[in-house]
Amino acid sequence: MKILLIGATGTLGAAVHKELSERGHEVLAVARSGGDLRCDITDPDQTAAMYEHAGRVDAVVSTAGDVPYKPVTEMTPEDYLSAFRGKVLSQIDLVRQGVPRIAERGSFTLITGVLAREPIRTGSAASMANGAVEAFVRAAAIEIAPQRVNAVSPTVFTESLGEYGAYFPGMQSVDLARVAQAYVRSVEGAQTGQIYAL
Repeated sequence: MKILLIGATGTLGAAVHKELSERGHEVLAVARSGGDLRCDITDPDQTAAMYEHAGRVDAVVSTAGDVPYKPVTEMTPEDYLSAFRGKVLSQIDLVRQGVPRIAERGSFTLITGVLAREPIRTGSAASMANGAVEAFVRAAAIEIAPQRVNAVSPTVFTESLGEYGAYFPGMQSVDLARVAQAYVRSVEGAQTGQIYAL
């Protein structure tokens, strides 16, 4: 398959890129800096240009999404809008603009996260964004068939515990390799409207 991988230079993106490439897929790496194509998916015009440059693809995979972390009492309306633009609207637009540009039975795989179901302090914007992405996936799946859309929803990565573990007290971590397998399941499988919680 020809796969467009958004956020390819990040921690998760690199792991997904390695796994998909090793499985014989042609992976076009997309990132704000570096990769085969440069794109900030929060800008709809850049997303459109990315699709034009990529040409027809079989799957679109997203591992990117930015949200601010602050206590609720310190959050501003702009902080929540930033989270919505950075993780929700950007990925919704990947699907919206991608439907006419991917294969008839192509797929989209988006990224959410554990905070949709297990909130933490300072994570209200992330919880909001993750929940919105998951709701969108379930709704879009019934409209875009036979194209498919799923989301991968991991907890904190084992490889990132040193940096982020303190924010996820008592939560089981997940290895990047296992998260990458969830992307494989979404891309190569037949399910749609699924949230792969890890």
